[in-house]
Amino acid sequence: MEEKAAKKASTENVYAILSYLWILCLIPVLLKKEDPFVRFHARQGLMLFIVEVGVGILSIIPFLGGIIYVVGILACGLLSLAGIVNVLMGKKWKMPVIGEWAEKVNI
Repeated sequence: MEEKAAKKASTENVYAILSYLWILCLIPVLLKKEDPFVRFHARQGLMLFIVEVGVGILSIIPFLGGIIYVVGILACGLLSLAGIVNVLMGKKWKMPVIGEWAEKVNI
């Protein structure tokens, strides 16, 4: 019984980690809607992905776009890393700003 619970937890962690890996966030969004832990991280990962796409679009602005891109991608990368670490620790950490947006998303 304990082995089955550990296997379920590790599967949940894999899906939750996928939430923070760019477009792979769509996998837990589509496949693991029923699990509250995975859903929490999937919503944040989806919002983070949307921010990354927005940063990419803003990068077309001459000169300023390059600065926005570098700062934005570094910030998103750090948030993704923090999200993955919190998944591995079994925590539901609400990201600044993105966490607020994610709470409003209904998946």
